[in-house]
Amino acid sequence: MTTANPDLDWRDNGTPVSIRFDDPYFSIHDGLAETCHVFLDGNRLSSRLVDGFHVAELGFGTGLNLLALARLAEDLNVEINFTTFEAYPLSPSDMARAHENWPELSDQAATMRAAYPLKGGSFSVGKVRVDLRLGIALEELPAWHGKADAWFLDGFSPARNPELWSETLMAEVGRHTIAGGTFATYTSAGHVRRSLTAAGFDVQKQPGFGRKREMSTGILS
Repeated sequence: MTTANPDLDWRDNGTPVSIRFDDPYFSIHDGLAETCHVFLDGNRLSSRLVDGFHVAELGFGTGLNLLALARLAEDLNVEINFTTFEAYPLSPSDMARAHENWPELSDQAATMRAAYPLKGGSFSVGKVRVDLRLGIALEELPAWHGKADAWFLDGFSPARNPELWSETLMAEVGRHTIAGGTFATYTSAGHVRRSLTAAGFDVQKQPGFGRKREMSTGILS
């Protein structure tokens, strides 16, 4: 496991920005709305979640995607699994500061921070069983023996964090996806779409969130 502490700057509206990658952790306009549009709706999770469903993620960040997923699982009354990979974990205090942006998720956020394993490992948030894997994704993902029904591809911008969008890593994403499984991501960068196509996904552009005109989704054929 290889990890490093992130260096953060904070916008006046409470959005953390990675100094290492010069990129915010979520939309400065409405991070929760972005998560729901890109990752939950992009993977059609409202109609797909059933007991035992498995979501995987590249880029845990503040845990916002997990919190939104936990709220959805609670609403649908299903117990699901969530595996997430993070190389630069935030401290619980930094997460708490970011979580102030979403008072509607305060219960899930408090549960997550209380259970959060600083060195990685398993914990639960409501009806979601979480496996937090800390380390460089290209080292950690090949060692994972699971397969996901849906992926949240949520690393920093491909232009600023190319390692998390490499063809080699996208091939691993495909290898760790069930037949008919899906991915969603906020980016529509051409090289990312080509790498996911090479990994076996039928990739489509979709309307993006906010100022992002397009995003990408796909189904493993």
